[in-house]
Amino acid sequence: MTKEDSPQVGAPAPDFSLNDGNGKEWRFLDHRGKVVVLLFYPGDETPICTRQMCSVRDRWEDYATTGAEVVGISTDSVESHRKFAEHHELPLRLLSDVTGEVANLYGARSLIPGKVARSVFVIDAKGIIRYRDVRRLGLIRPKDDAVISAIHEAQKIRPRTGSR
Repeated sequence: MTKEDSPQVGAPAPDFSLNDGNGKEWRFLDHRGKVVVLLFYPGDETPICTRQMCSVRDRWEDYATTGAEVVGISTDSVESHRKFAEHHELPLRLLSDVTGEVANLYGARSLIPGKVARSVFVIDAKGIIRYRDVRRLGLIRPKDDAVISAIHEAQKIRPRTGSR
């Protein structure tokens, strides 16, 4: 999948279902009506990914007050996610995309073959992508302030009403 055929800002977000670190199914459509944040990252217990997820943990109150559903996604196994979340006391659900199918749906693929790109997608309550940041090399993690700001922007979008 190329950037051109991956969903861009303003496009509907692809539906998917993945298991979390407890083996429980998480379905995107179940969260329609609220802002959803997908944090794709290359792997559990890697230096930059650990810093990224711990940064989200450290700013969790700021994320939680937005009311958005925030999840992390990588190709690591359910068991790996469980251990990673426990080890670092991560408050967000980590979803296991072992086949990379969801990363492919979103165009969140790294320049490194077989790896997920460090990416953020903020999706509004109607399921439209409002923010997209795909870092194909992933050496620099997304800034929490930018993600939280994007959540607030997505929440401000209201459906158009007819004119009087």
